[in-house]
Formats: sequence, structure tokens, C-alpha cells
Amino acid sequence: MEPNSSPIGLPDQADQFNTLITSRFERSMAVSESFFKNESSRVAQACREMARRFHRGGRLLSFGSGAAASDAQHVAVEFVHPVTVGKRAFPGLALGEEISPRFAQPGQAGTSSPFAHRLRVLARPQDIAVGVSTGPEGDRDLLEALQVGHEIGLLTVVFTGGNSSLPVQPGIDFCFVVGDSDPWIIQETHRTLYHILWELVHVYFEHEGLLQV
Repeated sequence: MEPNSSPIGLPDQADQFNTLITSRFERSMAVSESFFKNESSRVAQACREMARRFHRGGRLLSFGSGAAASDAQHVAVEFVHPVTVGKRAFPGLALGEEISPRFAQPGQAGTSSPFAHRLRVLARPQDIAVGVSTGPEGDRDLLEALQVGHEIGLLTVVFTGGNSSLPVQPGIDFCFVVGDSDPWIIQETHRTLYHILWELVHVYFEHEGLLQV
């Protein structure tokens, strides 16, 4: 092969990559567009209820298993450290998985989820519980935590995907399901969703009379 010649097949590989990238981009856009078209009303309702909780001194407590743990942390950071100058900061905390259920208090033997245990210790009735899932693997821990939050009186919100069992479970006030099984596409739509929640909660605080209605 000459020093400046291209490897055989490289143009074909480039075409394949371009096709793959275009296909994934179009799929992601279509899934996100469909989600927000169908869920816009419920997203607005969730924003209003979240704003009411913050207005009463509540905090946002977020959690997620595996890859979703980083998004749970991102949710809390968005509310605590607003990226837009002049916006209000709201109290938020991401609950990690590092606390073992063996530290549960007597009488809490049924609490196997580290998130549920932390909610029992930290949560107050005016708080908000936000669970994030990109697949069914961590759903059991999330569901137990959301049910504990519901028992305490928290507003319970979950972001999940089309392969999750969470939407049919009781104890969840708002369950937002991205209609796809690809964790990357689910995650992309989740990120847009919680940025919208952050922005609209601030809109309610700019018109606080709406929180009294």
C-alpha cells in the first residue's frame, strides 16, 4: 500500500457510520417529540406540584441505580445550583447506593432498598422523591423507595423507559415513561425532561400567586 493511500473499505465504513448516526439521531428525536407531545399536560401538573412542595419548604430527594445514578445526581444539582444567573436555588440531595440495608433500624427488616432506608431517615412529608431508571434492573429498589416516600407523604415522581415495570405500580404520583427500550435514548429524553421541570418550577415562583390556588 502506498504511504498516502486510504485503507481499503474506509469509504464504506464512513458511510455505515453516517447511516448509523443519522438513524440514531432521527430515532432519538422522534421518541422525544412523541413523549413531550403526549405528556405536556402531565409535565405541567408535575411542575406545579413540585413548586408547591418547594414553596412549603420541601426538598428534592433523587435516586437511581446503575447508570441512572448519574442522572439522579444531575437532577439534584440542577435545582441546587441553577445554571442561569439570577435563578433561585432549591434544596436537593441525591441519595447514593452506598448505605447497606443491614443498617436499617429495628422494625424495618422489610426495607431492602438503600434508597428506601435513606428516605425513612431523611424525608419529611413536604419533600419530593424523584426516582430515575433507564432499565428494569434497578426498578425493585426504586419502587420500594417510592412506596416508602408515598407512605411518608412525599410527592413521588419517576422517570423510566418502555421496558420498565414501574408504571403499573401504586404509590407513584407522576410516572413519565419514555416509549423506547434503548437506555441511551431514554436517558436523552429524561435529561430534557428534568431541565424542563427545573425551568417551569422557576416560572411558578416568578408568579407565586399561582402556588396559592
